Amino acid sequence: MTTQAGSWMDRIQDLHDINAYREQHWEGSFEEYMDLVRKDPRIIRNAHQRLYDMIVEYGTEEYTEYKKKIVHYTFFNDPFNDGEDAVYGLDISLMKLVNVFKSAAYGYGTERRVILLHGPVGSSKSTIVRLLKRGVEEYSKQPQGMLFTYRWDLTNVPGMEETSFVSPMHEEPLKLVPSDIREQVVNELIEGHDLPYPIKIEGELNPACRHTFALLMEHYQGDWKKVLSHIRVKRLILSEKDRVGIGTFQPKDEKNQDSTELTGDINYRKIAIYGSDSDPRAFNFDGEFNIANRGIVEFIEVLKLDVAFLYDLLGASQEHKIKPKKFAQTDIDEVIIGHTNEPEYRKLQNNEFMEALRDRTVKIDIPYITKLDKEVQIYRKGYSDDKVRGKHVAPHTLEVAAMWAVLTRLEAPKKANLTLMQKLKLYNGQSVSGYTEDNVKELRKEVKREGMDGVSPRYVQDKLSNALVSNETEQSINPFMVLNELEAGLRSSTLITSEDQRKRYKDIFIPVREEYENIVKSEVQRAISADEEAVARLCANYIDNVKAYTQKEKVRNKYTGRDEEPDERLMRSIEEKIEIPESRKDDFRREVMNYIGALALEGKVFNYKTNARLHRALELKLFEDQKDSIKLSTLVTNVVDEETQKKIDVVKERLIRNYGYNEESATDVLNFVSSIFARGDVQDQES
Repeated sequence: MTTQAGSWMDRIQDLHDINAYREQHWEGSFEEYMDLVRKDPRIIRNAHQRLYDMIVEYGTEEYTEYKKKIVHYTFFNDPFNDGEDAVYGLDISLMKLVNVFKSAAYGYGTERRVILLHGPVGSSKSTIVRLLKRGVEEYSKQPQGMLFTYRWDLTNVPGMEETSFVSPMHEEPLKLVPSDIREQVVNELIEGHDLPYPIKIEGELNPACRHTFALLMEHYQGDWKKVLSHIRVKRLILSEKDRVGIGTFQPKDEKNQDSTELTGDINYRKIAIYGSDSDPRAFNFDGEFNIANRGIVEFIEVLKLDVAFLYDLLGASQEHKIKPKKFAQTDIDEVIIGHTNEPEYRKLQNNEFMEALRDRTVKIDIPYITKLDKEVQIYRKGYSDDKVRGKHVAPHTLEVAAMWAVLTRLEAPKKANLTLMQKLKLYNGQSVSGYTEDNVKELRKEVKREGMDGVSPRYVQDKLSNALVSNETEQSINPFMVLNELEAGLRSSTLITSEDQRKRYKDIFIPVREEYENIVKSEVQRAISADEEAVARLCANYIDNVKAYTQKEKVRNKYTGRDEEPDERLMRSIEEKIEIPESRKDDFRREVMNYIGALALEGKVFNYKTNARLHRALELKLFEDQKDSIKLSTLVTNVVDEETQKKIDVVKERLIRNYGYNEESATDVLNFVSSIFARGDVQDQES
């Protein structure tokens, strides 16, 4: 038993990185600390500089959208938790936020502002701040992000009640250098290092350390070096759980708000020791502003703060000072970031007494996602097959839910011939006939509040969860189950403020269902016409006829051996599938031949797969030719002969292999598409 326990202890000891622990708990003299700073002056960066460097060090990816360069900061992919808190589709807003941090790092003024994330509920405001807090926490553990504070060792000093205490606000040790020579000392320490921004150590010691420093200076008759012999510099690891360098403040009801939650309060037990409530040693520097020094403080729903709190916030942002009870103003160095929703922000705008706060605020809009692919990523994170136990999520289920959500956020296009669905496709980077990138830029410019209204991702996630648990007998959930849940939920949703809004959201289900029908019809058509050899033969036949047509030649019929005129009916049946009008057929055929000729000059062979439009046209033509032989519409009658059933099984197998269906969802989608074709057959007969 002892041996087994010992082996487990050894195993845990092997997994534990003792060297990393020792590095993160380094302690040394003030002289040793200055040597560290001389080697790497980044140690003494301020909070804004450290936060900006942290984001940038995770790397960037650049891409162009609508002829504008966009920078994606990979930090917001959530490298700490396997992407659990990744932020999608908000690169432009995040660029603006990081630019604010950059400006603050360079000392251009935004370091003296409250950063306010503003947007509708569920738009990732809290997630962004949570990532930033987690980021600075992890960064402080890395060599490139290390920072230090100090403690007082007063063991051999007579008259001192405490033998040791840590700087209660985790201050920078170089604050112990007298302010009149501090700039010169810092300049000598950073000399020879190429730093992108100015390094300054600003502010004075906190009241408790200032008091101790003064007592020791008196004890040693002004010998600063002897005073500093009582200083032990120690590595500072920021931690939200330990309330070190990361603070969070959430307003309570107005009657219970107390500003000491921000700036600390008197420790009444220590008054008996020190004899006065104005002795700084009898004060707890444990307010959110105090403990967040050197890091970041988050204000949740910041505009719900009482006016008295807002005065503290103004001083903290503009002057980098706070006013603890019974003490002089105290210097702080921290990033102040808050977030709020639309109604609270409107109250701020309408309140003339809040003008000072508005003037000291940098607002960053965090809207809902308006790009379909990015919205899908949110739901895929929590509802992919590998995360939904015992259930299969049918293809397009998440896409259809995301499509409806995004459409609720889009403003109706002002162009009369453009539908909301087409606008969604343009925003998603898909082509719509007659529209260019410049048109998309115009669409973006003409909107006022796009992305600031609509359905929250949380609403969709709730309904996806309902669909998963309410259809217990089903092995999979499909788009219609989710759409039904989304629509039913509108009746009781607390986020809907008017019947007009409810009606608009309900009306959006119509184009979403139509789009889904088109998607699955296309997939089934492709599955039916997925015989690559047949597509290749049809393509070769088309190219032979196009070549003969453009060169005014005849085509040899391999069955009869006779030369015949190019098959106009065949060529048009294919070209019509990609909407080539009769008037443009000659131009299109010449383009095809020129393309083939250009490939031949480069030593390449033409392949129909390289031309997406032609490929799709060939598949649709082949489907049209094979549709009658499969008789898919007979599925709705439940009377299918053996030969047709074999062909349907082949199609089903292709749906499973190529499109991600399982047996149940493939059967469901075939039945659904067959009902569409059956309706089409009836309509054809009636017409």
